[in-house]
Amino acid sequence: MSARVIIVVLGKQGAGKGTQCKRLAAHLAIPHVSTGDMLRAAVRDATPTGLEVSSILAAGQLVSDDLVNRLVRERFTADDARGGALLDGFPRTLAQAEALDEILGDDGVKICINLDVTNSLVTERLSSRRVCQECGNIYRDSDIEAISGTCSNCGGDVIQRDDDLPAAILQRLEVYERDTAPLLSFYEGRGLVVRVDGDQEPDAVTAQILALLAQRGVG
Repeated sequence: MSARVIIVVLGKQGAGKGTQCKRLAAHLAIPHVSTGDMLRAAVRDATPTGLEVSSILAAGQLVSDDLVNRLVRERFTADDARGGALLDGFPRTLAQAEALDEILGDDGVKICINLDVTNSLVTERLSSRRVCQECGNIYRDSDIEAISGTCSNCGGDVIQRDDDLPAAILQRLEVYERDTAPLLSFYEGRGLVVRVDGDQEPDAVTAQILALLAQRGVG
């Protein structure tokens, strides 16, 4: 790739952003940058940023834009991000989108993929989701790994996260509509948004995304 390809992936929780980003990262040879994964890893590894995040969460507060922006800025200094990145979970707000513009400079965001899903599908997917605490592998509640509580990939504990409980899902959807949905207008104003039907089998979603990227000269 001659220039950085920065792709922002938007969608409600449970839309399949993580699954699609992993597939696209392999196809495009650029990293999948998930701020949620980076924050959880920092907390788990007790890094300076992780300790800061832990103290914020323990106080019942939200992680600030400044801290998340700093984390993303540091991530873009890594060698594997020289060709670009798939951004999952960032930006979440208009303020973060403006900060991303400043971080990227002349490169800028090339495409914004929006995975469209209904609230009912989100609730169904998230309430049945189980996640490995170590590697982040995702399972359904009917999978043997979820039943046994052990990840087949790394042997870590497979759990239902607190934010996948019904009350938390509803709250997360409300936050998405308030804070993140306005990003669609932000990127649509630049002609960067491609919309994908997220209520399909993962392979069909991937195929639709790749076709749309090809139309934009990516891939």
